[in-house]
Amino acid sequence: MNRPILLAYQLLTGLSDTLTGALLIIAPTLALRLMGLTVPADALPFISFIGAFVFSVGLACLFGARVVLRRGSPCRLETVWLLTAITRASVAIFVVAQVLDHTLQAGWLTVAFADGACVIIQAIGMRKGWVTNVAR
Repeated sequence: MNRPILLAYQLLTGLSDTLTGALLIIAPTLALRLMGLTVPADALPFISFIGAFVFSVGLACLFGARVVLRRGSPCRLETVWLLTAITRASVAIFVVAQVLDHTLQAGWLTVAFADGACVIIQAIGMRKGWVTNVAR
């Protein structure tokens, strides 16, 4: 992976998660409507709470973009990738299980697929040394 693609990936994941998380915190009903999802009104405080985690993953990815821009330590970006992949894998597994259990609507699978795709990209990238080769 070359530097511009790595930077674009970090910015895309960082901005999308940071903005989604902020919207889930500030206006959860709007955020869910934009995602094509609904939840009971009494669940909205918990959705905002989840937004805080989404927001933090986004900020971590934006920090990764900063590392790429400044040609910082590859170890820092590898750490971002590892920790965000763990978080995303946990979310993907949880969402799929809840959809299969009919606790969550099938529309939530878009979250699982998006997070799962990032996990796969980052796992392959860490295995192949993309971060080590590009972040320097």
